[in-house]
Amino acid sequence: MKAINIKEKHAAFDKQWHPHQIAVVDDMQVILAKIKGEFVWHAHEHEDELFQVVKGTLYMQFRDRTEVVKEGEIIVVPKGVEHNPSTKDGEEVHLMLFEKLTTAHTGDVAHERTQREYPKI
Repeated sequence: MKAINIKEKHAAFDKQWHPHQIAVVDDMQVILAKIKGEFVWHAHEHEDELFQVVKGTLYMQFRDRTEVVKEGEIIVVPKGVEHNPSTKDGEEVHLMLFEKLTTAHTGDVAHERTQREYPKI
């Protein structure tokens, strides 16, 4: 049991769209990611996802709208809801996510950005 410095952990990697696991809480994992640009439309049929914006502004696209999530805010994407995280104007956004250990990175969608394993940092 040690404190985890989120800023230091984010500084430990550069790769965008590649989640890194920093902790496990029961059957949930805490993940850090850096994102820039647009991801891929996908859904998680059996898992909710919580996104916290640590730095920057996240644009969470849904089929009927886009939610703007600012630094210090969170958004929960319910299971089964198709979504596509993105950023604007070349901004790199730092995120912390909470999701089940069984959550597939891009749900059932196979994409060049799909990650099957998350490095532990």
